Amino acid sequence: MAETIDELTINWTDETDGVQKIRELKKEVLTRGSWTTVMYFFEEWDAKNSGYGEPKIRIQRYQKRGGQFIPQSRFNITNAKQAYQIMDVMTQWYPKRPSE
Repeated sequence: MAETIDELTINWTDETDGVQKIRELKKEVLTRGSWTTVMYFFEEWDAKNSGYGEPKIRIQRYQKRGGQFIPQSRFNITNAKQAYQIMDVMTQWYPKRPSE
């Protein structure tokens, strides 16, 4: 478990075979605080092909309790086609970018 947002990661290595099953490529913190949202760009190990598959996106929510960030929910975007479908819908729903 992570104590700080910077320590949050989805990198995961299977201790039985030593293979890194999830390799985090990029991370973007979307919201900070007691409820934190992080978007990860990652690859998963494909044992059948002995390599990493197509990159995916995960949006994960954490709640900070007892000084630790606890995963609460997540959503995976599994391929580029799905990512572009989501982006198309979002730009229809939010055609104008809000000023920051």
